[in-house]
Order: sequence, then C-alpha cells, then structure tokens
Amino acid sequence: MIAVTEYKGQAIGVFGLGKAGEATVAGLVAGGAEVYAWDDKTADAPARTDGVNLVPFQEWPWEKLSALVLSPGVPLTHPQPHAVVKIAMKQGCPVLGDVELLCRAQTKARYVAITGTNGKSTTTTLIGHILKEAGVPVQVGGNLGTAALSLEPLGEDGVYVIETSSYQLDLLHTARFHVAVWLNITPDHIDRHGDIGGYVAAKKNIFCGQQATDTAVVAVDDEHSNHTADQLHAAGRKVVYVSSQRKTGGVYVLDGILHDFLSQQRFDLRGISTLTGRHNWQNAAAAYGACRMLGIAPETIYKAMQSFAGLRHRLQLVATLRGVRFINDSKATNADATQHALAPYEHIYWIAGGKAKEGGIESLQGLFSKITHAFLIGEAKNSFAHTLEGLVPYTHSGTLEAAVAQAAQLAFAEGREGAVVLLSPACASFDQFKSFEHRGDVFCELVEKLAQGETDAA
Repeated sequence: MIAVTEYKGQAIGVFGLGKAGEATVAGLVAGGAEVYAWDDKTADAPARTDGVNLVPFQEWPWEKLSALVLSPGVPLTHPQPHAVVKIAMKQGCPVLGDVELLCRAQTKARYVAITGTNGKSTTTTLIGHILKEAGVPVQVGGNLGTAALSLEPLGEDGVYVIETSSYQLDLLHTARFHVAVWLNITPDHIDRHGDIGGYVAAKKNIFCGQQATDTAVVAVDDEHSNHTADQLHAAGRKVVYVSSQRKTGGVYVLDGILHDFLSQQRFDLRGISTLTGRHNWQNAAAAYGACRMLGIAPETIYKAMQSFAGLRHRLQLVATLRGVRFINDSKATNADATQHALAPYEHIYWIAGGKAKEGGIESLQGLFSKITHAFLIGEAKNSFAHTLEGLVPYTHSGTLEAAVAQAAQLAFAEGREGAVVLLSPACASFDQFKSFEHRGDVFCELVEKLAQGETDAA
C-alpha cells in the first residue's frame, strides 16, 4: 500500500468506494489525512472503524476540503457531472484521481503508462513481465486490476507500469509518465466523453505531464493515433512510432517479424503462442519500444517475450478437447476487440452476446466467413441474430452454460480440423455477470467440467 502524505493534517474527500476508492482511503489515512468518504451505494453501510468519516457528500465540510478524489467510474463531465463533482467545482475544490496521487507520493520511481481502446491490459502485463525478467523492481496495476495505491512503494530503481483508462486520464493534473504508450483509438465510452473528440482529448492527457527527456510510444495503425504521433513530433516531443502494419522509423512487426529500427535488429515472434495475430504484434511492438526507452537490451526483451504467459481472459487457451480448442476471450467487450479474436482462427464456433455496445457487430461482417456457427447469449442475442441472418448459422442459446454445451456438441460432431470454440462476446458483461472476469471464469469452469466429463468417459 502507498501512504499519501501530501494531505497530512488536511481534510480530503473520497467519492466512490470500489477497489480504487478503498485503496485511496487507506493511503490517505496512512498518510495522516482527515478523510470524508461516500459512495452512492453506502447509504445503509455500517460505521467504519478506520477513522474515516463515512458521511453523505452533501454533508462534507466542503469549505475546508483540500481535494476531492473521484473514482474513475463516476461521471466527471458526461452525460453530466455527478452531483459531487458539481459541488466540488462550485467550491473550487480540485478533482483528481488515484493515479495522480500515486505519482505525487512516489516521486523517485519511473512511470510507464499505457492507454488505448484495445490491448491495454496485454501490453501492460507484457511490459511488466519484461521488466521483471530484466531484474527491474516493478509494480503493475491501475485499470488492469490492482488499484494504483494498492501497489508497493518503489525506490529510484523501480518502475510503475500503469494501465490507464480514459476515465483515469481525465483526472490527471501533474502526473508525469517517463514513457507514455498509446496503442489505438476506436469509438468507445462516447457516453462518458460526449463524442470521439472528447474521448481522444481524454486519452491525450497521458502526454501532458511529460518532459523533454520523456518518450511517447505511439502505435500509428489508425487515423487518430497517427495524427496524435505527428502532432507530438511536430511539437518537438520524443516519439517512437510503432506499427503492426507498416514500416516505421521506430519499431514495427510485419508477418510476425519484429524490426527494431533503432538498433537494426530483428526478432521472430511467430513461435510465441501468446503473441499471435496482428493485434498482439502491435502490443509487442509497443511493449518492446517502451522497454527499449527504459534502457532494456533488445535480446533481454526478446527472451522475456518468449516466456510471456499471456493475459487471462484475452485469447486464453483453456483446454483442447477432441482436437477442439476452447478459447476464453471474455475481455473482448466490443466489436473491435472481437475482430482481433476472430482473425487468427478458422472454423469458429462463436459464443457472443451480452449487454450490447453502440454499433453492435456490423463491423465484423468481413470475418463472418470464419464462423461456422454462432451461439448467442444475453440481451444482445436478438440484435446479433438480425445481423447474422442469412450470413452465419446461429442458435439462440440465452445463457453461457447452454452456449458452451451446444458449441462443444456441434464442434465435436462436425470434427473440423483446427476448430475453435471461442468466447469473444463483443459485449459488456453486466446483463448476466458481475464483470468480464466473472464471465470468463464461468466459461473456464464450464470447459473444465466438459474436460472432466471427457476424462470420466475415457
């Protein structure tokens, strides 16, 4: 845990008591602050025993609060500011987030921040793995799962590797990232940013605290990202261009071969099962570029990549039964992420659906030929069926349990070489599950039961 001493003896408000909020409260209390805390879901919560004032935010002593620490899930601007934000703005109280507090509390360490619509978690985890293998003291967290202030303190030799969402980036003030990694942009979270312009603007906050000696590592495989890299370069910033589609003057991967233009070296990624597909090549190029900027030798980076175990819930191979691979890609909560999951495979028995996002699966039509049969679940099953009608055979499964059983039965019966049962929902999980992790865990449990049944029948 990180103790935040900046507000010692001062009053500070914390709104939102999920993982990030609770870690923030603990860090502020450890640093000697007087903490007022509340959450929209805590009306009936018991009194706290940690000295925190659990009081509705309307009753906080706003006139003496030094800051409001807002959990990233709470609306800052759109569709409209939360009531607690409106009060803070009226009172002139600064609104910030836990990543900002981490950077202020641990000033001797170096920071790598990663953002983008897709690939953040894989790239964050990969960078952390490379640094660990290189012997660098490292802590990995942020939007990835471990709250920023739940990480351990690091000295000047240490590196914090922080996955940052647009929500978290909206709450930065002075945070400095020695290496800022930008992966890609496709429309997402428009309800929280107003439009694509607001979304991109929030993402660009990742570069705002950088100094002349710091580096922006930018993947330039989409229009918004390429424009961002060019803007930074024109402003005299240090930029490493990375790509999985074309040659750059930085780091690029073509046909599975990573090219380091900085050292004129090449590395073959084709044998690394956890880094297959163009989307993972982009992640690998960005991670490689970031670690090079931290002084890690090319050969050390490549060796670490070869032992990368991959990310749970992102193209995770759960089991191979009767020649059929069962892949957990529950983290694919939008069509763009699912596009990356469909691309590497043939003969796909696709489990999709949940709480639909804007645009549905229309953008995936170019990959429908890879799908042998779709099994549709959750709220989106009817709209997805409408899109698939006449193009892909489908079954209204309804639940994940039914979908796994039906997909396995058909895949086993048809016996297609290279067949894959793929959970890649292209939807949020909140209609039937607590989170995408919960959804993925249930999928893994169902596949494990299938495997046990195969063993028992043998």
